[in-house]
Amino acid sequence: MAATRSKKSKVVSYTKWGYIFLIPFFLVYFAFQIIPLVSTIYNSFFENYLSGLNQIGPNFVGLDNYVELIKTGDLLKYTGNTLIMWIAGFIPQILISLLLAVWFADTGCKLKGEGFFKTVIYMPNLIMASAMAMLFFTVFSNIGPVNQMLKGMGIIDNPYVFLDHTKSAIALVGTMNFLMWFGNTTILLMAGIMGIDTSLFEAAQVDGANGSQTFFSITMPLLKPIFVYVLLTSLVGGIQMFDIPQILTSGEGTPNRTTMTLIMYLNKHLFSKNYGMAGALSVMLFIVTAILSLIVYRVTVQPDEY
Repeated sequence: MAATRSKKSKVVSYTKWGYIFLIPFFLVYFAFQIIPLVSTIYNSFFENYLSGLNQIGPNFVGLDNYVELIKTGDLLKYTGNTLIMWIAGFIPQILISLLLAVWFADTGCKLKGEGFFKTVIYMPNLIMASAMAMLFFTVFSNIGPVNQMLKGMGIIDNPYVFLDHTKSAIALVGTMNFLMWFGNTTILLMAGIMGIDTSLFEAAQVDGANGSQTFFSITMPLLKPIFVYVLLTSLVGGIQMFDIPQILTSGEGTPNRTTMTLIMYLNKHLFSKNYGMAGALSVMLFIVTAILSLIVYRVTVQPDEY
């Protein structure tokens, strides 16, 4: 009996220390997540901005900030801009990453220098977005190497201003997002493929399945959890897109605000000290992200899988 009590006391003691070690996490989470979230929601119900040198508010206005955001149509416009630029980068990203992941994970390829290639494709992920944006800004400028090459080939007579045309500006942002993140996506997908039991591939080969049949009948279904994770994290990151279009267009979203993202719009309100509208936009951004993530999850995951 005494031994049983001693054992129980030790279990309680270990459980207590587990909770103690969790305290720093909860303190940091409360200080840097919960308090700012509550503060943002609270400020969204107030009129609080600078008019010249005069501070207006804070005055309680209820849902007026939210109504103003919806009435102007800017929220819908910038949400569309953000999603278009995310799609422009994500589609080539997932296609190239799937191709490379299958290639690297296939032991039959016997690729020489595999470690070198893995390092090279992951390296752009380590480059700061600001550095990547400045690089593209220089390369595609009016006197940059791309325009010089096009003029030398006789394709154009005058410099082509890439940032003055909607399609080329969106293409530049999408290309940068693709280059920065396809390496990380490749590593994730490759890890998922390598976790699949090789006996399944061997059985398919014995049954006479070709490469396409094996990929769509075995690889993709078993890779679905990783694929959904990549899709959701990429979507959330895409909605938070800021630094690349901000630097590339000097915060103006040129041409005609077609590259203005939700976070760039939020940054303008914060820069102008309009804390009420910034708070309302932050809450709307949270709602939009949650709704889109839920839609993607519902579409990609079957009902019997959750």
